[in-house]
Amino acid sequence: MHAAFLAALERIVRRDAILRDETELLAYESDGLARLRERPGLVVLPNSAEEVQGVVRACHEHGVAFVARGHGTGLSGGALPVPGAVLIVLTRLNRILDVDIPNQRITVEPGVVNLEVSRSVGAHGFYYAPDPSSQQICSIGGNVAENSGGAHCLKYGFTVHHVVGLELVLPNGEMVHVGGSAVDLPGLDLVGVLVGSEGTLGVVTKATLRLLRIPETVRTILAAFESTEAAGNAVSDIIGAGIIPAAVEMMDRLTVEAAEAAVHPNFPKAEAVLIVELDGSSAEVHEQFRVVEEICHRRGGTDVLIARNDEQRARIWKGRKAAFAAMGRVSPNYYVQDGVIPRTKLPEVLRRIRELEVRSGLRIGNVFHAGDGNLHPLVCYDEGIGGQGELAEQVAAEILTYCIDAGGSITGEHGVGADKACQMPKMFGAADLETMLLVRSAFDPRGLCNPGKVFPTPRLCGEVPGPYRQHPVERAGLAERF
Repeated sequence: MHAAFLAALERIVRRDAILRDETELLAYESDGLARLRERPGLVVLPNSAEEVQGVVRACHEHGVAFVARGHGTGLSGGALPVPGAVLIVLTRLNRILDVDIPNQRITVEPGVVNLEVSRSVGAHGFYYAPDPSSQQICSIGGNVAENSGGAHCLKYGFTVHHVVGLELVLPNGEMVHVGGSAVDLPGLDLVGVLVGSEGTLGVVTKATLRLLRIPETVRTILAAFESTEAAGNAVSDIIGAGIIPAAVEMMDRLTVEAAEAAVHPNFPKAEAVLIVELDGSSAEVHEQFRVVEEICHRRGGTDVLIARNDEQRARIWKGRKAAFAAMGRVSPNYYVQDGVIPRTKLPEVLRRIRELEVRSGLRIGNVFHAGDGNLHPLVCYDEGIGGQGELAEQVAAEILTYCIDAGGSITGEHGVGADKACQMPKMFGAADLETMLLVRSAFDPRGLCNPGKVFPTPRLCGEVPGPYRQHPVERAGLAERF
């Protein structure tokens, strides 16, 4: 970094908010997808939206690339640093700015932890619906960037359905406000464009979120099955009966074993366990729960356990939400993937994954939002064995081709980031990618904002199929110079 740029940063933030020591930078080399690593040029920890704006403006004026990062729990390399670029870490912007219970709104800074939103309004009888498995540590800014979902997205939707307004620093340093407290404002849906844009269109500094009333009744059931196919058939029957549960989650034997080793939820030993949660009015939940229980028994549920109180329900969810991190108990390393398939294709895709497991020699655990077909295969490998890391990447990428073949998508809630950028041409044509790049260029014509993410580039993928135009930062080779 040249002296003039560093001097500009020191005028914006305190000197101790700029990290340059190689040891300190190690902590920011990757997000939750630890297989992908890159050392940032330096890290800046702003303390306010105004400081974020100043840092971005300095980057724009000096032609320096920048990447926004929250708590680093992302699983697609979306906050992976660019060599020599600035990493803007937003963890110090962690204040709840306004709670508007009469209008069911809350405004927060991007570093606020997801679960803290619900905790802050629980006494009023409200909560925030999107609940990623990492909700105890992930930040709202990252949720907005990746359009995170969680176990309850089947009924309540993703982050985009619960964000009504954003404050954003554009890549040129301009501060703008989009949306507001109302829903369905006239004009372009810029909030819908920004949520899920993976930090490529600007840096979010405030978010206004929609709150929901805590349901009158919540009931949870856990059923064990002798195969994932049997559990999948139970899911299809439940949805076919006209029931939309708050959540439908499935775990296979390997992920159950990992969860048991980590947090001891006392799950039954089985090839698959299914967690179904219903919420709403007492009368509705009571009737639907009876149907769900009957379906689980009819489809061969060997153990059907009903949570009798909040403590038992919390234990079940603790086991499910620990699944990702718990894989460290059964494998030195693991590669998390994220694809979506139609529910009816679940047996076919799981069969192909099992065949891939045998062919590759790597164990693959499966945990997924069964209700909406969002798979989270966990490819186990050992980085200490030569070539296994590369093999795990290839296996994870091949699973995405199964999702595309089944009529699904390469991502449900983790984003594309750096991990899946090379898969984009398999799902989208050249004209589609060109249109997406035009939107990105409208916000960031110089290509300084989180370059190298989402779209395939020669630097990431080698030869890129299709004639679409590269983003300016890649075309000019700026990423190689930073």
